[in-house]
Amino acid sequence: MLDIAELSQKIGETVELSGWAYNFRSSGSIYFLQLRDGTGRVQIVFSKNEVSAETWATLEAMTMESSVMVTGVVKAEPRAPSGFELTGLSCVFISATSGEFPISKKEHGVEFLMDERHLWLRSSRQEAIMRVRSEIEFTLREFLYERKFILMDSPIFTPNACEGTTDLFEVKYFDGLAYLSQSGQLYQEATSSALKRTYCFGPTFRSEKSKTRRHLTEFWMLEAEASFMDQNENMQLQEDMTVFVVKRVLERRAEDLKTLERDIAPLQKTAEGNFPRIRYTDAIAQLQKLGSDIKDGDDLGADDETILTKQYDRPIFITHYPVEVKSFYMKPDPADPRYVLNADMLAPEGYGEVIGGSQRIDDLALLEERIRSHNLPVEMFQWYLDLRRFGSVPHSGFGIGLERSVAWICGLEHIREAIPFARLLNRLTP
Repeated sequence: MLDIAELSQKIGETVELSGWAYNFRSSGSIYFLQLRDGTGRVQIVFSKNEVSAETWATLEAMTMESSVMVTGVVKAEPRAPSGFELTGLSCVFISATSGEFPISKKEHGVEFLMDERHLWLRSSRQEAIMRVRSEIEFTLREFLYERKFILMDSPIFTPNACEGTTDLFEVKYFDGLAYLSQSGQLYQEATSSALKRTYCFGPTFRSEKSKTRRHLTEFWMLEAEASFMDQNENMQLQEDMTVFVVKRVLERRAEDLKTLERDIAPLQKTAEGNFPRIRYTDAIAQLQKLGSDIKDGDDLGADDETILTKQYDRPIFITHYPVEVKSFYMKPDPADPRYVLNADMLAPEGYGEVIGGSQRIDDLALLEERIRSHNLPVEMFQWYLDLRRFGSVPHSGFGIGLERSVAWICGLEHIREAIPFARLLNRLTP
């Protein structure tokens, strides 16, 4: 069966298509059917005098989102969005709808559309977002494959916290308890000690009660780790990866970005690379000059990230955060141990943090001290401490949020559109 996306290669040929009717109208003797099949959209024009009575009866009985099989001749049509259309020869139902399609052309509220997410995904906008998401996901894997990273999936069930104990999802695990993973990083530190460069890519869970446009309770994250890589090399890897992904989306998903009415100028700037690197203390001073009430020692909030990123035309790295506001495993800067060797990559246009990374502590005694100072159970981290007992080396890594990347690259107002089925503080369905 031919895909609509392949029709440009079939001008003048008779083809058969299967898909769903997303719009239609009739002038009495001429019937216009707009068909989608997940790969594209096309208009089929039927003339009553040139088709069978059965086909015309099918067209007159057409309902929104009925699945049909059509036959027609492909012709060039410069006025059509796709550049071609079909002269219809026949149309038969695969399955007629059993009621009125819930989503109409009128304006619908966000909550209604989220309730109907299983059907809302069929809209041209949502199709475009999902295609961009797929392109980003595939390209991230391709980039790391080319850089000789090995895919090593981390477990979803974990016995302890990685990022902190306040945002864990607790689940019954046979006769005990387990937690849904906040991060696969600790396991990647183990696998990178075996295979040098590794990454995982999968669902991650945070139970923080946040309702911001940037937060989901279940999201997808790629986490990479490399032995013998310092923090400067880590940041360069992240920049190279971001440039690679954005260039690929601009190249292969241009039509989808057009559907989304995405201004691609900021993406083109990102594709040039040369991301500024700004120390935390300098970022605080800059924010204060711009009117923020942030104080030295505070972590950057979403509003601060928005203010800061709007001053630049491409992503920026904020480096060297205070030890107190970052995770226990981050290596203090030898030149000034009050700060850690870390960086958050903030996307432009107010989208904020997309990637977080750091050099990890490779000293056993210091790591034990940091675990205790964070009030984490040392006994649960003995396997992690083993990585420092047996052949510890300098190593670094990062995590990139897939949905935040999709939201930024697509220019979305809210992250809920960046994932097929969003899980939010107030949403567990459909």
